[in-house]
Amino acid sequence: MNTILNLLHSEVIPAIGCTEPIAVALCVARAKEQLGIEPDTIEVSLSKNIFKNAMAVGIPNTGMTGLPIAIALGATIGRAELQLEVLRDTTPQAVEYAKAYMKRVPIRISIAADAPDVLYIHAIVRFGDRSAESTTIGSHTGEASATTSSYTIRSLKEVYDFAMTVPLEQVTFLREGAEMNIQAAQYGFEHKCGHCLGQILSHQGNSVLEKILAYTSAACDARMSGAMVPVMSNSGSGNQGISCSVPVLIYAQHNHVSVEQLLRALTLSNLTVIYIKQSLGRLSALCGCVVAATGSAAGITYLKGGDYTEITYAIKNMIANISGMICDGAKPGCALKVTSGVATAVISAALAMEHSFPDATEGIVDDDIDRTIHNLTHIGHDGMTQTDDLILSIMTHKCLEVPPGTPI
Repeated sequence: MNTILNLLHSEVIPAIGCTEPIAVALCVARAKEQLGIEPDTIEVSLSKNIFKNAMAVGIPNTGMTGLPIAIALGATIGRAELQLEVLRDTTPQAVEYAKAYMKRVPIRISIAADAPDVLYIHAIVRFGDRSAESTTIGSHTGEASATTSSYTIRSLKEVYDFAMTVPLEQVTFLREGAEMNIQAAQYGFEHKCGHCLGQILSHQGNSVLEKILAYTSAACDARMSGAMVPVMSNSGSGNQGISCSVPVLIYAQHNHVSVEQLLRALTLSNLTVIYIKQSLGRLSALCGCVVAATGSAAGITYLKGGDYTEITYAIKNMIANISGMICDGAKPGCALKVTSGVATAVISAALAMEHSFPDATEGIVDDDIDRTIHNLTHIGHDGMTQTDDLILSIMTHKCLEVPPGTPI
């Protein structure tokens, strides 16, 4: 139990901003701190997945998108000890300084053709004849801890058993994280963020489904547009943290469930995501929001009174439905995918409670739930490499005419 608790604590952590450009800023900040002075040259080499997810997403408190401003801030005001909140000190004055810094300091960004991992960042910073470097690999903080790397969840039943038996005082932080994500949604309701999907959906009605869609998309709106608000992430992604916690919390509040039920549902949801991501990988051609919404489907099914059997049905419904959604980078439009994922989660849970689900004659679904999950992750991890390359090719060629740091 302690091992899985440590795993939860290492994978469910606060983050400010999209974790890919923030991870790059963190890597640069670490190199700069080794150098001991602001660099006069910066070189960053990235895996294609990091590059893809950092191209078009808002950087917190800057009103700008993309890697150059994130790198400049990492080199000027980044604080490595803050981990994924490395740019917490971003102020208007810091942004203006970073803009000027970008104009006078060469910042070279390249894709590492031989990157050893889908999550790979290598930063070299120089001042005169002095240099320092930092490498991030395997996780967004570059700290693939012994807990995270050495323990692999063995089955969905292990996830379920843990969620049903863990002492509640050990998982209260998951509720705090869900409430943090609700605060991000409130910001999205109150400000013009991204495509304003959350604002638009909030005017459509007050059913539990409509509230789930509005709150989840509003939190994503805020995060993808670069709002200076923290969210509780899951497996290195804020959108995943939002998608697996907000729907569960909203459903629980709407139905006035007990604190124990809420905490167990949040544990089940978060740990289901971690279980799936362990074999899928942190970054892939499959949209992580769909994986995270699968966690919500499990959590909501439990809140509806479902047991392990119904939870497996809900997950099969998810995998049979929207498992093919591609990841084409982090951007404001992620709110659309998040909304599709959590809407399907609510539908999947409702179907599961009626024992309606696809069987082994249908597609990639297997009678065994763990084989079903691994069929999905095998496709995403191994089968879609060419798809990922094609997505990146389309994105980079399309964006050649868009100058870096485009205001949003």
